[in-house]
Amino acid sequence: MSGTPLTGRDLTAALFVVLIWGTNFVAMKYGLRDFTPFQLGAGRFLFAVLPLVFFIRPPKLRWKWLLLYGLCQGVGQFGFVFLSLKVGMSAALASVILQTQIFFTAFYAFILLGERPSHSLLAGLFLAALGLGCFAANYLGPEALAGGTTLGGFLLCLCGAAMWAASNIVVRRAQQATPQFDTLAFMVWSSLAPILPFIALSLLFDAPESRWHWTGAPLGTWAALAYLGWMATIVGYALWTGLLKRHPANRVAPFSLGVPVVGITAGMAALGDVITGWQWAGIGLIVAALACVLFGPRLFGGAADKGGGRISR
Repeated sequence: MSGTPLTGRDLTAALFVVLIWGTNFVAMKYGLRDFTPFQLGAGRFLFAVLPLVFFIRPPKLRWKWLLLYGLCQGVGQFGFVFLSLKVGMSAALASVILQTQIFFTAFYAFILLGERPSHSLLAGLFLAALGLGCFAANYLGPEALAGGTTLGGFLLCLCGAAMWAASNIVVRRAQQATPQFDTLAFMVWSSLAPILPFIALSLLFDAPESRWHWTGAPLGTWAALAYLGWMATIVGYALWTGLLKRHPANRVAPFSLGVPVVGITAGMAALGDVITGWQWAGIGLIVAALACVLFGPRLFGGAADKGGGRISR
């Protein structure tokens, strides 16, 4: 599998995921106007399983993979991200900080799966590190504080990135253990795992007066919740999981570098997020990193970059 090239169809799927996930940060912010982070988590995955769970048979694999993925990707990634957005993180910056999952994924894949990074991936990660450094410099400056971001929000978002990377590894291991891996069934049935934990967390930590606020939420908030459940969770992660099924994790993960570009643009357009000079510098470096990963094999040469993610059209 390590030498399987990305086809034009794979590239289209990856770019569609970038669009969905980039805009889904705006939907999160809208949802958090009326729901608590734990309520938003429960609602997101309720939408993800309904009504598909009644029409799609359970996947033929061990249930531990569904549970592990649901807890890592659901409670772990989104629990941290929703809390981050609530306590002090903008949609635009969250779309960037969450991309540190690339580094976590590459590290986990090397330690647990023995996947070695290619030359183009290493070059792309170097540029991405510079880009994230620019965003970090902006975060440490007065502009970030004026924009309402907090250190707690930053750390929680970073924890979400680590859990996203863990879910990438879980799905790779699940695929390796399952000859007939059904991506859609896996996504739908794994979405059952986070619902009860999120409800329990809401009962434990949410204020009593906020527990039944669901019925009073406006239609736009419910639309945001449906977008998070159906598009960002089922469609987005089904496509992402399908890519991980066909290609090594350290080849697929760099595509998420495009998410901040869409996320920042959506944050500016829909939420009025302000972009500083440091952030623009970070955007440029991240775009350069994505281009390096996508087209780097042509520059480094096939022999020198074996397994590095050559794209065929």
